[in-house]
Amino acid sequence: MDSKKYNNIKLGIGITKTVVTFIIILLFVSLGYSQQLYNILQNYSESQYLILLFYVIVFGFAMSVIFFPVNFYTDFILEHKYKLSNQTFFAWIWEGLKGTLVGGVIGLPILLLFYYVLESYGNLWWLPFAILMFIISVILSKIVPIIILPLFYKVTPIEDEDLKQRIYKLSENVKLKIENIFQFDMSKNTKKANAAFTGLGKTKKILLGDTLLTEFNNDEIETVIAHELGHYKHKHIIINIAISTVTSFLTFYLLSVLYSNSLNWFGFSSITEIAALPILSLWGMILGLVQTPLTNILSRKHEYQADEYAVKSTNKKDVFVSTLTKLTEKNLGDENPHPFVEWFFYSHPSIKNRVAHINNLNIN
Repeated sequence: MDSKKYNNIKLGIGITKTVVTFIIILLFVSLGYSQQLYNILQNYSESQYLILLFYVIVFGFAMSVIFFPVNFYTDFILEHKYKLSNQTFFAWIWEGLKGTLVGGVIGLPILLLFYYVLESYGNLWWLPFAILMFIISVILSKIVPIIILPLFYKVTPIEDEDLKQRIYKLSENVKLKIENIFQFDMSKNTKKANAAFTGLGKTKKILLGDTLLTEFNNDEIETVIAHELGHYKHKHIIINIAISTVTSFLTFYLLSVLYSNSLNWFGFSSITEIAALPILSLWGMILGLVQTPLTNILSRKHEYQADEYAVKSTNKKDVFVSTLTKLTEKNLGDENPHPFVEWFFYSHPSIKNRVAHINNLNIN
């Protein structure tokens, strides 16, 4: 089956890429190449902040070169092979370049801020930095729909009045005020279809991919939006913010302890040594490995709750089931992944389990 093969290839490459990245960083630090790079860069500047910027740019560029063939295969060749991509090669390059530039504009100042906190607070750096990252995440949640998203997609209000009224009614049922419903030109990159609820406060938006609008009818789209609003109804956004905040503080604390206690393993003595900073990435990957299945367990629970709300709020169980199946087929999702793969890697339940859950609902 194409979907099974496609997903297994993506999963296999993703796992291999993560393992290879970990090994490269480990060897880069333990074999002294990190210190050598720092020694070279300090010949060009006395500012530790500039050296840090150059260090990250050089290392990041090297990693991009190493993994370019893999990324090209998974993001371009494989997507075209399974007839999911609409991108030309130059469009793919341009989108990747834009992503890198936007990531740099956001990420590099955060990096410098992190180093400032590291120098100023020593081993207690995790606390102020966790607070700052919470503030930054809230700001980003607000500006992504209005500033960042338009850099990648053309966002316009939808024109279908019937669909708009249906969505407004669903929004009113969960006491959510939506000024307008938008579509974005998802089809410029992919044949996949999707919808999303994004933003915070006054920047909240319901976004529909143009592929969803052109290939699904209004009853089908209504159930998809009802599912998204189910997350709002069950306060999943607030719950996720609260949990991610607690997790973020705990993660940064654990990182600070593990980082400072493992410095001497690699011949370092100070947490502010730039050449030692990749050790943080190693511990971050290990902690991420532990957190992934736990986060996904909660996410799948939320998806089941949103599914239940979609069915009960629209009273269109059969339509919703057929829509989920249609979306899975269109997006080439694995209908029945291995139970361990689903438990560890999937933030959404498989279509098999979602349909089974919906069919077991006691709906009056």
